[in-house]
Amino acid sequence: MSLTVLLSNDDGIRAEGLEALVKAFAPDWHVVVSAPMHQQSGMAHALTVGKPMEIVEDNYMKETYGVEAYAIDGTPTDCVKIYLEAIAGETRQPDVVISGINHGANLATDILYSGTVGAAMEGYLHDIHSFAVSLDIDSELSYDETAEALEAYLRTLDLTQREKRYFYNMNFPRRFRGGRAQYVFSRQGKRDYINAFTRETRADGRTFYMMSGEIYDRDKGEATDIYATEAGFVSVTPLITDLSDYPHLDEKLR
Repeated sequence: MSLTVLLSNDDGIRAEGLEALVKAFAPDWHVVVSAPMHQQSGMAHALTVGKPMEIVEDNYMKETYGVEAYAIDGTPTDCVKIYLEAIAGETRQPDVVISGINHGANLATDILYSGTVGAAMEGYLHDIHSFAVSLDIDSELSYDETAEALEAYLRTLDLTQREKRYFYNMNFPRRFRGGRAQYVFSRQGKRDYINAFTRETRADGRTFYMMSGEIYDRDKGEATDIYATEAGFVSVTPLITDLSDYPHLDEKLR
């Protein structure tokens, strides 16, 4: 492949899922990495404003895989935005942005909180084909297997076309149905959490809350991403960034 792929994530530049992507794509793609220095899960599409962000060239990625790599003290969105707008310039823009492979699924309502999705969204906002990729936390699949399956799947897409950009949220299951990767297009389900916060009062009287909770799926019908992954498929959910409520808007404009 003669295409350039920018890799990012929210688990940090030393995450196993990110390194698996580098290994899978480096042989045939031009790979660049721009990822957070530290874990940044749950950052959604947050930007760092009014605070300097350190950028460090990552020698491990360069020496081990021969790829250009940057560790950035910022959010996943910062990492993609800084590379595209401040480092790459107009002549080195990537053809594809991949964010992942996330440690744990990003399904249903969790899409709205996901730093993995946030990084991919930034690529899409720059008119670049973008993919957020996650792996079930209890999956029997390795990151390497997931990355290799993803690389093969992207080869089936026309990533040179510019009429419509891909913005896919992809979730790999615990195990492949039938022993092979099968991709199913799905809609976003609805997920909530029971007892989402635990409270702790410390000896000095200060009170703390920590998010935890148990998953409660309010909608995992047959067409949803939750159903697809539970059935052993790779769920592929096309996303958009326009949050306008068009039925409501049409009603008001009548």
